[in-house]
Amino acid sequence: MADIFLQLKKISKSFVGVKALDSVDFSIKKGEIHCLVGENGSGKSTLIKVISGVEHPDEGEIYIEGTLIKEIQSIDSILSGIEVIYQDMSLFPSLTVGENISIGEMIEGKKEIISWKEIRNIAKTAISKINLDIDIKEVLSNLSIAQQQLIAICRALTSEVKLLIMDEPTSALTKKEIDQLFSVVKDLQKNDIAILFVSHKLNEIFEIAERITVLRDGKNVGTYLKEELTDEKLTFLMTGKKVEYSKFIPEKVEEKVLLEVRNISKKDNFKDISFKLYQGEILGITGLLGSGRTELALSLFGMYPVDSGQIFVDGKPQKIRSVQEAKELGIGYVPENRLLQGLILEQSVDDNLVMSIIKKLIGKLRLIDVEERNSIVERWIQDLNIKVSDASHTVQTLSGGNQQRVVIAKWLAINPKILILDGPTIGIDVAAKSSIHNIIRELSKRGVGIIIISDEVPEIVANCNRAFIMRKGRFVHEFNTEDVDVKEIQERIEVNY
Repeated sequence: MADIFLQLKKISKSFVGVKALDSVDFSIKKGEIHCLVGENGSGKSTLIKVISGVEHPDEGEIYIEGTLIKEIQSIDSILSGIEVIYQDMSLFPSLTVGENISIGEMIEGKKEIISWKEIRNIAKTAISKINLDIDIKEVLSNLSIAQQQLIAICRALTSEVKLLIMDEPTSALTKKEIDQLFSVVKDLQKNDIAILFVSHKLNEIFEIAERITVLRDGKNVGTYLKEELTDEKLTFLMTGKKVEYSKFIPEKVEEKVLLEVRNISKKDNFKDISFKLYQGEILGITGLLGSGRTELALSLFGMYPVDSGQIFVDGKPQKIRSVQEAKELGIGYVPENRLLQGLILEQSVDDNLVMSIIKKLIGKLRLIDVEERNSIVERWIQDLNIKVSDASHTVQTLSGGNQQRVVIAKWLAINPKILILDGPTIGIDVAAKSSIHNIIRELSKRGVGIIIISDEVPEIVANCNRAFIMRKGRFVHEFNTEDVDVKEIQERIEVNY
C-alpha cells in the first residue's frame, strides 16, 4: 500500500523465556497520528525498541516504505527517517538549547572541529519548523519541562524525519502545555510526518489520535479508528475487564484533626499556607508544576523544614526537622518520582517493602527477625495485590503499577496516621490507576488522613472530599468536590499564571 510508511508482520520477541511480543502486526500511514496503548507490560516499549532497531525481533518482518529491512539496526531506523523521543527525552541539561538540538547532526557528521556558526544555523532551522520562540543560547536546565519537550522535537527535526515516536510526552505537562504540544504535532502532520504517540491518558488519546492500536499481554488486540471507541470500550480492550469509574463518597469523616498547619512558609517555595486534615479525609492539592506543591509535601515530611509558622499533629505543636521525626509522628510520604526517590531499583521487592521499618525488625541480638520480616512482606504483597512471583526479585522487574504499590506498602508498614501521596498515578495504566485509587479509598475508611497532590483534576475530583488550588506558593482557592465542574477548576488553575 503506497500510503503505508511502516509495516510490521508477525513480530515476536522474548526475554528470558517471557514473550514480550507475540506475533504482532502493526502499520502506520504517512502523515498519520497513531496512538499505541496498553497496560504496563503489554509490550509497547518493546515494540518501540524493535521499530527503532534497539531490539531485534526473534521472528517477523519489518517493511519501511514497502522495502523489507532485514536485521534492522538503529542506524537503519534513523536513516529511514524514524526518530524516538523517550520519556526522559535524553537531553543534556548543562548544554545550551542550540547545542542540544545540533548534537546529533554534529556526531553523525563526525565533526572534529566545532563550528558555532553551524550549530546556530542547525538550531535556528529546526526551531523555525515549529515556530518556536526561544533563545538558542539559553542553558537547557533553565527551561520548563514543556520547553524541553519541544527542544527534543526540534532535535529530531534536524534530520529528514518521516516518523516521530513520542513515548509518554505529556506525563509532566500542564493542560496549557499539552495543548501547545498537540498544536506542534498537528503542524508536523501537515508536513506529512507520521506520529506514533504513546500515552496512558485516555482523554489525550481521543483528542489527538486518528487510529489507535491496542496491545495486551504482548498481542495486538486490534487497530481502531478513534470514532469506533469510547473510554469504556478502550479500557476493556486494554485490560480485558470492565473498570468501574466512580466518585468517592466517604462513609464518614471524623471531626478529629490529625494535621493542622498555620501560616507555614518556606523561602522561595511557599508562603502562609494554612489548612486542617481530618481523620479519614482525602484532601487534594492541585496546581501547575512549580506552584510549590511538592515542596510543601517535603516540608511536612521533614525534608525541607519550614522557616516559619506552626504545625500540629494530633493537636500538639511539632517541629518536623527530619524524615525520622515525621515517621515517628505517623507521617508517610509517597514521592512523585518513585524510581529516583521511592525505590532502590536494584534491591529486591522484600528489601524495599521493609526499608521504612528495618529498625523495628532488629531483635535483642542486633539481628533481623527473619520470621517477622517475611510475615510483613507476605502481608503487604497480599493486601495490596502486588503481582510478583518471588519477593526476592528486584523491584525494577515489576510494572509501574506494581512498583507504586510497593512504595505505598513501604509507608503503610509504619502504620501511618497521615499519608501524603505526590502524583500517585503518574505513568501507570488505567487498571493500575483504578487499583491505586481503591487502595487510597480503603485507607480513608480505616481512618488514615490522606493528602493527594496531583495535576490531574479529574483524579482530585473523583477521590477527594475537598481540595486546594496552589499557585505561586500560595493556596488561592478551596473547593468541595461534590458538585464541582472539572473544566472550571482547570481554568482556575491556569488563570493569570
